[in-house]
Amino acid sequence: MLKSYALNLMPPEQAREHNHSIMISTILSPPNDEVAMHILHLEDSALDHQLLLRTLSKAGLTFKVTRVDTLSAFQQALLSGGFHLVVADYRLGEFTAIDAWNSCTNIRDAVPFIILSGTIGEAAAVEAIQSGICDYLHKDEISTLPRVIQRTMEIQAIKAAKEMADRELALSEQRISELAGHLQNAIERERASIAREVHDDIGGALAAIRLDLGWLARHTVDPQSLQRIETASEMVLHAANASQRIMRNLRPAILDQGLIPSIEWLAHNFEQRTTSKVEVTTTTNKIELSPEIMLTAYRTTQEALTNIAKYAEGCRVKIDVSHLGGTLTVEVADDGPGMEKGALGKQLSFGLRGLAERAKSVGGWLDVSSALGRGTTITLTIPLVVSPSSKSASPS
Repeated sequence: MLKSYALNLMPPEQAREHNHSIMISTILSPPNDEVAMHILHLEDSALDHQLLLRTLSKAGLTFKVTRVDTLSAFQQALLSGGFHLVVADYRLGEFTAIDAWNSCTNIRDAVPFIILSGTIGEAAAVEAIQSGICDYLHKDEISTLPRVIQRTMEIQAIKAAKEMADRELALSEQRISELAGHLQNAIERERASIAREVHDDIGGALAAIRLDLGWLARHTVDPQSLQRIETASEMVLHAANASQRIMRNLRPAILDQGLIPSIEWLAHNFEQRTTSKVEVTTTTNKIELSPEIMLTAYRTTQEALTNIAKYAEGCRVKIDVSHLGGTLTVEVADDGPGMEKGALGKQLSFGLRGLAERAKSVGGWLDVSSALGRGTTITLTIPLVVSPSSKSASPS
């Protein structure tokens, strides 16, 4: 059963008189305060406009139509907002529907566009669809227009829901990345704090104990007591070495000397602890970096070497550090057994994921390439923001 509407239709004589007006609004009032679909009709024929109104009325649609017949009026109407759909004739005097579509690039994605014309050819229809226009319909088939409108609006609703979901997902990913960066910074601050406490409190206490044991050894002649003092001294020395190792792992003091010495120190210690050989190559011996970027590069190299020690000990390792074109690149490559495809996606595989988030927190990114039998390469890339004063001082 068709709904009843108060349709404001003009007689043909009056329609012809208004044929060249800039904007003519025809409103079909919905019953029971239903929300009307607001349609912008780009049409230079008042009779064809009346035909569209009758077709929509017969279909029982709840709508409101605003007709325009010039390109400037069309642009002004779209900019004013409030339209849900555009229905346009193809050829309108000196411009076409595609010209109208291309003239509103900033807002056209929000309003679906349908061509309703009796003159559009196949080539023009293909061009229209390729340019992003939703659909086209010949005026001889105007009876199917309500169904085309319904389908178009459903597709537009799906598109809008997808865009909203994409925005929410991007926002969620951004918040997770910010949280990961905050946690990394908090961890590093806590590590530095613990390292200071180990150095100041535990290191100081162990040094005092060693001094007291030395004093006792000089003032004791009993062989059994001297043996106990010697054993205690060895234990204190072991504890002191352990505290030094813990401090180096928490916050290596060598970071104060720069990135290159720090990576060379990592490589040297790695060779001492494993059977792997490490080759370090650099484009420069000194790179001016912020503490955050330096720590990111250091931790990436450290984690890469840790993974090699776990899964590829005995292989050859090459570390390449370059600082070219305002970009820091640290590449750690081995010729070990490599990883299976998809190994990085395993659950609880957080080492490299954490490095990727750390790289993202300083504006960089992490690439991992690996194949069974072909080794693994981990590449950290960080674009550096160079101030004008430092540009002139940078090496050519």
